[in-house]
Amino acid sequence: MSNYKHLLVIRLSAMGDVAMTIPVLRAFVKQHPTTKITVLSKPFLKPLFADIKNVNFYAADVTKEHKGFFGLLKLYKELKLLNIDAVADLHNVLRSKIVRTFFKLSIKNVSFIDKGRTEKKALTSTKNKVFKQLKTTHERYADVFRNLGFQLDLSNPEFPQQLQLTQEIIKITGAKTEKWIGIAPFAQYNSKMYPLDLMEQVISELSKKENLKVLLFGGGKKEVDFLDKIANNYINTINVAGKIKFGVELNLISNLDCMLSMDSGNAHFSAMFGVPTITIWGITHPFTGFAPFNQPLENALLPDLEKYPNIPCSIYGNKVCEGYEDVMRTISPKDVVQKLINTIK
Repeated sequence: MSNYKHLLVIRLSAMGDVAMTIPVLRAFVKQHPTTKITVLSKPFLKPLFADIKNVNFYAADVTKEHKGFFGLLKLYKELKLLNIDAVADLHNVLRSKIVRTFFKLSIKNVSFIDKGRTEKKALTSTKNKVFKQLKTTHERYADVFRNLGFQLDLSNPEFPQQLQLTQEIIKITGAKTEKWIGIAPFAQYNSKMYPLDLMEQVISELSKKENLKVLLFGGGKKEVDFLDKIANNYINTINVAGKIKFGVELNLISNLDCMLSMDSGNAHFSAMFGVPTITIWGITHPFTGFAPFNQPLENALLPDLEKYPNIPCSIYGNKVCEGYEDVMRTISPKDVVQKLINTIK
């Protein structure tokens, strides 16, 4: 059993990966209430950690103040003043390696994530594919703490209470008198995005349902413009993208009855609140370990794997097998709508 009193937890990006740390940290602070945690991440991600006991946030300004080797040395000197006992590196990239090495040189214990690159390569290979469920990213994060001597069990999660809707949200959505379905149709790569013409069919069908409101999520001007156009075309459909800040958006997500997302950050935002989360997958697959936390496999809508046997052919969606550009078109809008309706009943 570890006797460390203060851990530094490093996970700098990306949004979805940082969100995946939340259920792990909630489990940790419940099971180890006397251990303090300082999370090192990018400034705009601070709202993710706002209500977790014993967790403080430290912003890494890697574009300015903490940029480059000497910036990271400055960051280390700042963190050293916090009396860190050990380091849990959940990122394991060059920046986090440099920071944790400074701590190791000062005789602090460090642990870092095993990303399982060999087994992920076997899973995405087009020859001699080893098609099996890999360890989840949440469990890989938990292993980092276990390697520091902490017992950590993720099997009985407790989720935060639904946050009270702010007046800022109510001005946009109206008071909640019906079921709310969130839809986040975008992802970093097109290969992970359900075709927008099919997604519009989903929204069109949902908008006709009684006692149901559709809330659209996204970010960036192009996405906001597209979602505004969609919202204007259909009743009971509201675009919240670009209208509220990130922390307020998390409040809204906690009040959803269901979230429909790609293999992307929004799926992890809703799952960390225990909101039923339906995900649509393209050339990636839940077996890679990036499925949203505590969601059953049947909540993952998959392409026709008989027609496209090389799925997954990418871990992150940045590499597309030849001829696999349209795999998501084998998932019908009708099936997506039915899954959502069954989930909120």
